[in-house]
Amino acid sequence: MNDDEITQAVSRVLSKYTKTTPEAPVQNLAAPAAQPDRASIEAIVASVLASRTAAPAPAPVSAPAPVAGDGAFATMDEAIAAAQQAQIHYRHCSMQQRARFVDGIRQLFLQEEILQQLASMAVEETGMGNYADKLLKNRVAAQKTPGVEDLITGAMSGDNGLTITEYSAYGVIGSITPTTNPTETIINNSIGMLAAGNAVVFSPHPRSRNVSLYAVALINQQLARLGAPANLVVTVTQPSLDNTNALIKDPRVNMLVATGGPAIVRTVMSSGKKAIGAGAGNPPAVVDETANIEKAAQDIINGCSFDNNLPCVAEKEVIVVNEVADYLIHCMKKSGAWLLCDKQHIQQLQALVMNEKGTGPNTAFVGKDARYILQRIGISVPQEIKVILLETESDHPFVVHELMMPILPVVRVANVDDAIDLAVKVEHGNRHTAIMHSTNVAKLTKMAQLIQTTIFVKNGPSYAGLGVGGEGHTTFTIAGPTGEGLTSARHFARSRRCVMVEALNIR
Repeated sequence: MNDDEITQAVSRVLSKYTKTTPEAPVQNLAAPAAQPDRASIEAIVASVLASRTAAPAPAPVSAPAPVAGDGAFATMDEAIAAAQQAQIHYRHCSMQQRARFVDGIRQLFLQEEILQQLASMAVEETGMGNYADKLLKNRVAAQKTPGVEDLITGAMSGDNGLTITEYSAYGVIGSITPTTNPTETIINNSIGMLAAGNAVVFSPHPRSRNVSLYAVALINQQLARLGAPANLVVTVTQPSLDNTNALIKDPRVNMLVATGGPAIVRTVMSSGKKAIGAGAGNPPAVVDETANIEKAAQDIINGCSFDNNLPCVAEKEVIVVNEVADYLIHCMKKSGAWLLCDKQHIQQLQALVMNEKGTGPNTAFVGKDARYILQRIGISVPQEIKVILLETESDHPFVVHELMMPILPVVRVANVDDAIDLAVKVEHGNRHTAIMHSTNVAKLTKMAQLIQTTIFVKNGPSYAGLGVGGEGHTTFTIAGPTGEGLTSARHFARSRRCVMVEALNIR
């Protein structure tokens, strides 16, 4: 396929996002990007969260049409071949060059116009989530994803000489990305995987094809400006299950990283290749009688409603000690929750948002906002409502199954020990995320030990575990099933030992 054919194929996919105004130049690309300080990030987070319900999404933002060389290929075979050649050239780039390329990607996606385009396109194309939170997620992915600084060298010296341990590239990584966090995952994984010295082939979800192709095109354009090898980040013009299967099976792909449901994670784990799997979760939030109830209510509602509950870290059910349950519900209602009490309405809601078998969500409502869902059962609520609240038993489908929509069941228990036991049960051993609001250090410790989740947030909203308003780096590939946890550049690299015998020990 020649360059003109590639141009035409990609342009057809993105024809609805054509832009006539010139792209804003990127400043100071040769210099490393300044890392944002914590205060600036916290200010952004606070500002966005404060305006989430008040600020509607802007009109759809157009995006520039891609040109030949933007990393999109007609077939998976062509994409992998291009990435393989790119990685061969990339091996000869210095660490300083890697850092410059990664920082250039970071700077690109911190441009406000680009952030607005990605957030608007993602909401429009997928019909899920909300503009303000996608804006925040993309910004944090660019700001707080570690780069080459994550590749720390270890050293040991003694009478027998010097040994160093360093991180080295796998080669070509196949990255399967979800429709829930399409561009966030591409930004996050591109920075980490390129920092580790790899090329990456993305297999996006078909429902987020346009915005994913656009993100890949932007990365390729930026890397070209910086003089990087062509096709370090590639994808296919028509994402599909067949293309994903081809990516998984291709022997030229050295490592697989899948962010999605249990089925795709099982597939990559059984591929025979090094695999990182970021699977599903069903995060419980426990509230005991010692908690700051007003703050707990606000944190839970903010976390549950974040991007309409699309993140797998988001609060999916609340387990509360009966002694404080009424006050917690009262405070959650003040924080933006609508309490659904009528049994008929609850039954209607269940029939609406569960699939026909009752074994999971009706995908038509995944990532929809609370007001839209309530309207479908004939209930109109004020603009500020962002979570649907209801009391249930512990075996209710809303508790058992991860819905990924702002519906929050509340289960009362007699005491904190019962709450912890139930939380462990409904988390289903996913080892993803759990939240607890308490000032009892012994009980916080007990829950953390028993539930064994990758992320455990104490006295904060769930997204604090992603570095949004909490300490630590950001990732959108949380590898519970394969054990890497919150992935970063070092997880996309091999650990290698280099030994110098009887030399370079100067002690």
